[in-house]
Amino acid sequence: MKNFKPLLVTLAFAASAPFAISAHAQAMDHSKMGGMNMPGMPASMTEGEVRKIDKEARKITLKHGDIKNLDMPGMTMIFQVKDAALLDKVKAGDKVMFTAEKAEGAIVVTAIEAVK
Repeated sequence: MKNFKPLLVTLAFAASAPFAISAHAQAMDHSKMGGMNMPGMPASMTEGEVRKIDKEARKITLKHGDIKNLDMPGMTMIFQVKDAALLDKVKAGDKVMFTAEKAEGAIVVTAIEAVK
């Protein structure tokens, strides 16, 4: 019986270790990771829907899912476009895949394609 107690204590610690590690990972502050956008790495594509296009102002309104490289939740917002020619590729109502990045203090769409 004396050998049984240390065995139970050891098993209890071993069984709780994965939960402690998981709780620590969930409690980490990910906000300071900067979206994990590394220089030279392309930004990930995001699903969206075109709501409005303003060619004169070089802007597009997109209802989008989470933009992971910018750590941004899904929402509807107006974006500037890097190249005005991108606006000729899509129209209001199109489902799209796009890439957005931070550039000169703004969030800019750098690539966009209609989803068929």
